[in-house]
Amino acid sequence: MAGGVKKPVNIFKLKNLGEPKEVFNWRLWFAVFSFGLLGAARGVDEGLINGAFKSKNFQDSINYDSYSKVEQANIKANVSSMVQIGSVGGALFAFLICDRIGRIWATRQLCVLWILGIAIFMGSNGNLGAVYAGRFVAGLGVGQTPVVGPVYIAEIAPASIRGVCTCIFTGFVYLGIVLAYFTNYGCQLHLDETPARWQVPTSLHIIFAGLIFLLTFVQYESPRYLVKTGKNDRALDVMSRLRHLPPDHAYVQREINAITASHHEEMEATKGAGWLGVLKEAFTVRSNLYRVGLTVGAQILSQWSGAGSITIYAPDLFELLGITGTEESLLVTAVFGIVKLVAAILCALFLVDFIGRKRSLLLGITCQAIAMLYVAGFLSAVPQLGNGDGYVLAPSSGKLRASRGAIVMIYLSGFGWALGWNSMQYLLTAELFPLRIRAFCTSLAMCLHFANQYGNARAVPVMLLPVRDGGISSQGTFWFFAAVTILGGVWVWFAVPETAGRSLESMDRLFSLPWWKIGRYGNREAAVLDEAERVGGEKESEMMSGSGSHVEEKGMGGYGADRRV
Repeated sequence: MAGGVKKPVNIFKLKNLGEPKEVFNWRLWFAVFSFGLLGAARGVDEGLINGAFKSKNFQDSINYDSYSKVEQANIKANVSSMVQIGSVGGALFAFLICDRIGRIWATRQLCVLWILGIAIFMGSNGNLGAVYAGRFVAGLGVGQTPVVGPVYIAEIAPASIRGVCTCIFTGFVYLGIVLAYFTNYGCQLHLDETPARWQVPTSLHIIFAGLIFLLTFVQYESPRYLVKTGKNDRALDVMSRLRHLPPDHAYVQREINAITASHHEEMEATKGAGWLGVLKEAFTVRSNLYRVGLTVGAQILSQWSGAGSITIYAPDLFELLGITGTEESLLVTAVFGIVKLVAAILCALFLVDFIGRKRSLLLGITCQAIAMLYVAGFLSAVPQLGNGDGYVLAPSSGKLRASRGAIVMIYLSGFGWALGWNSMQYLLTAELFPLRIRAFCTSLAMCLHFANQYGNARAVPVMLLPVRDGGISSQGTFWFFAAVTILGGVWVWFAVPETAGRSLESMDRLFSLPWWKIGRYGNREAAVLDEAERVGGEKESEMMSGSGSHVEEKGMGGYGADRRV
């Protein structure tokens, strides 16, 4: 099982992949769906929190109008980003929980933290400290979701469709965003300004957390985790069930043998050391250190490209670009969520395993860069927007048409974000690392993800302020996003290798070159090693076959000689 890159995947013709048809069964898709739902945790929060600030009741409960403009920007930033700062802690200890109690129990405890935090937030009764505390506790649970979900999905999915399966997690991020946006919009239209105006949408958190918690009781533990904990027989049984094949089937045996051999190699290399051995393996083995560098670079460049903060502050940004009225801005924001959801579905079904991770990522970054450059140019041409003076575009002016073009560009940036960074940051992190350090490195990556997301969400409201109020202005903010996006595209082209279709146990072959060649030539080198292994395996089989024939002929010859005597 070389694990090399396979031919492009057509999700509607899985029978042509050369895999047993039983592999693509309802148990696999149900497991992917159950853990993909974890993606909704981030999406729901990013889509809801700014809507809560649109509620006059919520603003009155925290005496929002009594603060200065700068203080209001800081309060909004603190409330919006408190889940992110809590998520840093959640992501940091997620690997310990994942490796200690398994993927299933890790999911259950994060759901409990998630529900507890939201309950504190909803019951805060205007106490700003309780608002911060509740969102921080919720973040401890939410921060574990991009560690547990993608790791579990990557560990149970066949290599040929692992990209599709992991992108389902990303799809649920956007489903959560869409539901949150439209719930905010519906409540703005049909509910009076009572606590229900913001508490009803917020209850989406509890609905998703409760559903995921219940679904864990009908799922199996990851076979790779079971092998890691020495439960090989149980791992074989679970893999058999997930693949819908008997335990002695060659396909199931081959997968379990590859997982077991890889784990034994890792244990032999680290001599069974504990968590210090995990740290040493992650940061002193050259190929692993490069992979850590990839995840660090991906998290920094993706979060500061600005698309994540656009999701959180979408209603405010659409107002900045000329959309007037709370209901109108929420509706335009809801459509924005649909655009991102459609992009995520297209990426999962037609791109990530068809044209590959790297091309999908570069395509998405290109869309983002075009959008950011246009919006930055538009705001530079109309600097009156966003300066806090209540400037409104004239209905018949060319600037209004340019404003509508800027809104389309925000949609394009969301489309590119869903195609590129937001899908690939989870997928690459989940599939790059060896089994022994996978949970730790994924946890580290997600810790950096939320740290940067916190910094970005915390900074953007202040960045958008006019220079006279301590910001860098709206146009300066988007020029900054454009520069980071372009830098990210260059970095991806140079540093990120293609991983599509490769088994988790064969990733090491991508990193056998010097670091400056991996992004451009790593996949070609890995293909050479795949072919060498295939040829070597064929020769070994021929030699064994020839040796058996020689022994048989020798035995026959001896028999004939005995008869002649």
